[in-house]
Amino acid sequence: MSLLDDFIVRAVLAGLGLVLAAAPLGCFVVWRRMAYFGDATAHAALLGVALALAFNISIFAGVLSVALIMAVTVSALSGRGFAMDTILGVMAHSSLAFGLVAVSFVPGVRVDLMAYLFGDILAVGRSDLLVIWLGAALVVGLLYWRWSALLTATLNPDLAYASGISPKREQMILSLALALVVAVAIKVVGTLLIAAMLLIPAASARTFSRTPERMAAIAMVIGVLSVLGGIQSAFTFDTPTGPTIVCVAALLFVAANLVRLLRAQVK
Repeated sequence: MSLLDDFIVRAVLAGLGLVLAAAPLGCFVVWRRMAYFGDATAHAALLGVALALAFNISIFAGVLSVALIMAVTVSALSGRGFAMDTILGVMAHSSLAFGLVAVSFVPGVRVDLMAYLFGDILAVGRSDLLVIWLGAALVVGLLYWRWSALLTATLNPDLAYASGISPKREQMILSLALALVVAVAIKVVGTLLIAAMLLIPAASARTFSRTPERMAAIAMVIGVLSVLGGIQSAFTFDTPTGPTIVCVAALLFVAANLVRLLRAQVK
């Protein structure tokens, strides 16, 4: 019997594939204060699910298409007299609402709605694993390729311009990576928890990091611990797996901040 025949092994591999891509990307979300942008993109994913079911195409393709449209639209509207938080608020909530309404018109998917909202990592199949790891590899490769330019554009846009780097282009690259992660993550943690897996490990890693690279590496470790601890805890306490993974990540965030406070008192 193949190791991949075990649904627990598939669940662990799916979670690891997600966090290895989401953790370094989440660092940029923290540095650029893009938490609401990630949330808006994730909420739009449900509309992608509805369109994929309606037109009988893959969920990954539908979610990725809508996430990309969201990213491009927000980037195009920003700086044109629209407040960014207003744009994101309108698009996040309206796309989620349209997605929920659209799903209700597609026959045979009412039962699966909770899985799309909160994920169903235990139902991940071999083909899902392939999509998750290919998507994660694309995101990691994209970030590795553009790491220096992305950092420069994030930390000092003026220096980026002087170095021939376009901050707008780097923003679009981040948006593309974010759309990929959302499309990959929907099977694992669902649309409502994707932003949490982007944000919490990176925010936790900030306490222990002196360099951007170290922060990305520690965020990956925290993400891995969240997945392993979440899956184990879900089986121990008979709780939903996706939300339990996020709960473990949140507890690690609290622990990291307690360490930070203790360090401050010692000094």
